[in-house]
Amino acid sequence: MIRAYPRRFCSSTLFRPHLSLRAALRKVRPPRHRPGSRRPDDRMLYELARPLLFQLPPEAAHHLALRALAVWQRALQQRPRPAAVHDPLLAQDLWGLSFPNPLGLAAGFDKNAALPHVWPALGFGFAELGTVTALAQPGNPAPRLFRLPAEHALINRLGFNNDGADAVARALAARLAAGRPPAPLGINLGKSKAAPLERAADDYCASLRALHGLADYLVLNVSSPNTPGLRDLQAEAQLAPLLAAVQDENRRLAGAAGVAARPLLLKVAPDLADDALPAVIAAVRAHGVAGVIATNTTIDRSVLPNGHPLASEAGGLSGAPLRARATAVVRALHRLSGGDLPIIGVGGIASGADAYEKIRAGASLVQAYTGFIYRGPTFARDVVAELRALLVRDGFANVAQAVGIDARQ
Repeated sequence: MIRAYPRRFCSSTLFRPHLSLRAALRKVRPPRHRPGSRRPDDRMLYELARPLLFQLPPEAAHHLALRALAVWQRALQQRPRPAAVHDPLLAQDLWGLSFPNPLGLAAGFDKNAALPHVWPALGFGFAELGTVTALAQPGNPAPRLFRLPAEHALINRLGFNNDGADAVARALAARLAAGRPPAPLGINLGKSKAAPLERAADDYCASLRALHGLADYLVLNVSSPNTPGLRDLQAEAQLAPLLAAVQDENRRLAGAAGVAARPLLLKVAPDLADDALPAVIAAVRAHGVAGVIATNTTIDRSVLPNGHPLASEAGGLSGAPLRARATAVVRALHRLSGGDLPIIGVGGIASGADAYEKIRAGASLVQAYTGFIYRGPTFARDVVAELRALLVRDGFANVAQAVGIDARQ
């Protein structure tokens, strides 16, 4: 809670939610501007503000950012503006949806779907909201989010903290009433902690019913390490009936509304053994799943330096240490599927080169979360510009031409 912080923080402009993020960052250290000099941009402002923000506990800084961005959201939802980055070289259509560029916000940042119009305005080509569970839940006890700055990484054990599917749906419907944002919105669905594994399908379907009409695509999250037993649902015997039940409900809801069934994707863990991946592909194909998101966070600490002081913290590790394994899973899934199953690659994307690596390994789209934390509000535009330069350098007319090119070698 804010009241627990030292007085110097509580009285600062960073704790005044009516300020925009840009205004809040300017108040941290007002930049000097002399006639004829170049005005500071958002990247410079964030570089100035980040040391102060990083003195706050990670979750406090996260909520601060959400409050600041909420001011912008209220303005944008009244008068949405075009996506910040739309380029024929980067745009593509998947699942009947138009993606202005391949970089999306990963699930976990906007848990209650509070900022749907902000993400394309920041340059993201799509955003995945949530994770949302059927039941409102506070998540795991704090502290539950940790920075690893030297590794450009995070460890989180948040535990799907969110307001619950019904409340999120009501609030999101109000935010979208005046118009949808100019980029696709996915909604990531998780299992409520209180729901036993044998009732997982009912729990996911309850969330699906609440949010079906608001999502451009839906994601079944069975791979977070922070809900006890959740990853057991990735096992073949559990996964097939779960996918069958959720897809049946997806089609029933679509038929009742007179629309096509929403694209349903499956999010998998990086810690799955390679020999478990063929069964995942088989289940996905058998139940008409539209694609796979690879990957969630990892519980593997061997990717951290020996003796790292946070290595013993429970939770999912994200960021740069996850990059290589996530890319390997993307490549393996692309090969196993014959290249005709769309994959969203996520894990360790902090630059255009990282995004390009995932795309060349087989990802049609990519997502980031931790990189956004470390690089700040210009992250999406910067990464997309860097990616574009790499595609031009290598002679591609469209990003789709680069998908899986390394996996075929």
